[in-house]
Amino acid sequence: MCIAYITPDLLRWLQKLTRISRRIRKVDTKVMLDTMWVLITAMLVFFMNLGFACVEAGFQQSKNCVNILSKNFVVFACSTVAFWFIGYGLMFGDGNPFIGLQGLFMLGGADNSPAMADAYQGVYSALNWTGVPLTAKFFFQLVFAGTAATIVSGSVGGRIKYFSFILFSFLLVGLVYPTVGHWIWGGGWLAKSGFWDFAGSTVVHSVGGWAALAGALILGPRFGKFGPNGKINVIPGHNMSLAMIGTLVLWLGWFGFNPGSTMAVDPRLISHICLTTNMAACTGVLGATFISWVLLKKPDLGMTINGCLAGLVAVTAGCAFVSISSAAIIGLIAGIFVVPAVIFFDRARVDDPVGATAVHLVNGIFGTLCVGLFAQDWVSPNTTGNGLFFGGGTKLLMAQFTGAVAVGIFTFVASAICWLVLKYTVGIRVSLQEEIEGLDIGEHGNSAYPDFVIRKQHYSMLAAQSAVPGSTDKETGAKFSSSHFEFAEKK
Repeated sequence: MCIAYITPDLLRWLQKLTRISRRIRKVDTKVMLDTMWVLITAMLVFFMNLGFACVEAGFQQSKNCVNILSKNFVVFACSTVAFWFIGYGLMFGDGNPFIGLQGLFMLGGADNSPAMADAYQGVYSALNWTGVPLTAKFFFQLVFAGTAATIVSGSVGGRIKYFSFILFSFLLVGLVYPTVGHWIWGGGWLAKSGFWDFAGSTVVHSVGGWAALAGALILGPRFGKFGPNGKINVIPGHNMSLAMIGTLVLWLGWFGFNPGSTMAVDPRLISHICLTTNMAACTGVLGATFISWVLLKKPDLGMTINGCLAGLVAVTAGCAFVSISSAAIIGLIAGIFVVPAVIFFDRARVDDPVGATAVHLVNGIFGTLCVGLFAQDWVSPNTTGNGLFFGGGTKLLMAQFTGAVAVGIFTFVASAICWLVLKYTVGIRVSLQEEIEGLDIGEHGNSAYPDFVIRKQHYSMLAAQSAVPGSTDKETGAKFSSSHFEFAEKK
């Protein structure tokens, strides 16, 4: 019988080996949990594409339903290719304060993720604070980029060429969005100046809103939207049930959008963000319902839907920096803002069929500024510090204001250039006859409701019938020929 003798040195070595083994298992477990969290929440954000498709289709006329659904479907494919090919490198690649310059194409840069902080060796150091693989980082950031492009779809609905929208989506996600993203999330000049945007009120929603506004202005309104002497013709959506379903899908997806931006399993912060996100949505619903009741004399469901989305957009920047009570106030004000914002854009003769500019642009800016007002250091220590309302002074607020203005100017100008280039090369607007007939038939050769007979006249047809042959529509620049009137009469 042989009994092994363990020397003190051997015992210490075995104990050290055991401790190292435990640390390795602990690190592996954390990487696994963080990666699962990031991917699952990214899948929730991906699911928001369905929400946007349903909301936008419901708010559009039935003759354009297929077109809206198709745009919301194809836009994520465009976003994936553009962001993979160059967008991710421009946004997160190491470079200068304005743009990424390394690892530009197809995730081709050096990277040893999930290594973090000083252990990280690669060219995407802006994301070395999260311990997940590079592919998980990419997928999570990709679904956010796709969201920005989807916002544009609704604002230009009912009159844009399908091919032109696809081209613009490539330009937005490949060039414009990553540039702003680098400034804020890629370690660029705004990040260094003290600007904070936790989950994208500016990076995603304001960028999408500014791009949508530029498109709506350059494209012009739908035929029949505006009449003489400042008259505004309401063109109602065809399916509020679809819009409501889409809103609930978006609300669900936002529980991936905001909490997922921790990009790590942090039970306390994730739970807090879920509550601030939900609270802002709820008070946004109530605020918009109340103010629409006051201004429009009825609790308009479309405004209530946009109030929910406005609250969610507004709290996105500060969901990890503000208290639950502050989130309630932010959501309430956002819901109140969105109703007069919709009315304002109508009176300014900006035709936005779904109210995306009022929701994403106005409340993206408002939510960004709210970080400078409502932030409290205890929520996420060592980040924003306190905002103005909690004794932090105006420093944070001024940083937020500077960022909002800079992003607005750059995104609007860059998007306008893209739209104008497309306008004078391939064209961006369908023909008047195609617009009156509907983009479903003209652009896709499909109908969303082929078995339904439409018995009511479309607003665009009424406008055509009230015009004079040979005249020019002031808003669209379209000339009316006798064929347009024959077409409208047949309908």
